[in-house]
Amino acid sequence: MTTLVLTHAASFDHLTPPGHPERPDRIRAIDEVLTADHFKDLARGEAPQGSLDSVALCHNEHYIAELRHLSPENGLIYLDSDTSMSPGTWEAALRGVGGAIAATEAVIAGHASNAFVATRPPGHHAETGRAMGFCLFDQAAIAARHAQRKHGIDRVAVVDFDVHHGNGTQDIFWADRSVMYCSTHQMPLFPGSGASSERGDHDTIVNAPMASGDGGARFRAAFENLILPRLRKFAPELFVISAGFDAHSRDPLATLNLAASDFEWVTRKVMDVADATAGGRIVSVLEGGYDLKALGESVAAHVAALMGA
Repeated sequence: MTTLVLTHAASFDHLTPPGHPERPDRIRAIDEVLTADHFKDLARGEAPQGSLDSVALCHNEHYIAELRHLSPENGLIYLDSDTSMSPGTWEAALRGVGGAIAATEAVIAGHASNAFVATRPPGHHAETGRAMGFCLFDQAAIAARHAQRKHGIDRVAVVDFDVHHGNGTQDIFWADRSVMYCSTHQMPLFPGSGASSERGDHDTIVNAPMASGDGGARFRAAFENLILPRLRKFAPELFVISAGFDAHSRDPLATLNLAASDFEWVTRKVMDVADATAGGRIVSVLEGGYDLKALGESVAAHVAALMGA
C-alpha cells in the first residue's frame, strides 16, 4: 500500500482578489514539489465532485442553498471581508469535499495506507451555517462524519496544526462525544477562538494555544504533553488532519516560528498513534499556508512522512 494524493484542476478556478494570500499559486507550489523523484511512488488521482448530501453532513441546508444561489456567473462576490466566490468557486469547493470523502473511502477500504488532499479553498473556519476565513465547506469535518455515517466508525480524531484555530470544526463537533478535535494555533489571532478552556460538552475539544514568537520547541511540547496523550486515551479509529502550514516562520499571516521539520515531526507522531489505534488510517486535507516557498517545503515534509520516507 502507499500514500494517495488527490487534487483537481478546479482548484485553480477558485479566484480571489488581487493580492489575496489564498490564491491558485498555492496549488501550483504543491504540484511542483510533488514532482520530485522521491515522490514517484505516490498514488495519484483526481478529486471527484462531492454531493450536496455529503456537504449536509456538517452544514445546514439553508446555508448550502444560499451559497449555491450566490455563486456568481462572472466577477467576484464577497461573503465577508476576506471570503469571496468566483464563477469557479462552487465546483472547487465541491471537489474539496469529494476529495476528502474519496480519500477516506480509499483509506478505509485499504487501497491506500493514508492520503493527502491538496485542494482549495480551505475549510476549517466554515461553521455549520457560515462561511468565513477563506473557507466555505469544512472538508475535514465532512470526512470524519462520512466515515462514521457510512462505515460505522465510532471514534474519529481531527488534528489541526494550522496557525489559525479551526473554529468551524470546533463548532461542528462541540457537543459530539464521538469526535475529538485537537488544535495548536497562535493566540490571540483570527478568529479569536481556541482558548484552552474551550473543551466541548464532553471534554473532546483539546486546544493548545501558542504565543506569538513560539517555535518548534513549544509546538512539540504541546503535542507531547497534551495532545498525543489525549489522543492515545481516546483511541480513534480514524485520524483526519487539518494540514495548515501557516505556522511556518516565513508565513505572512502569523508570527509563529515553525520549520518544515516540525511538520514532518508532528506527522510522524500522529502516525505512531494512528498505527496503534486506527490501523494507520489517516486522511490529511490542506488548510492554510500562504508563503509559497514555505508551503512547498512543508507539504513535501508532510507527504514524505506519510509515505514513511
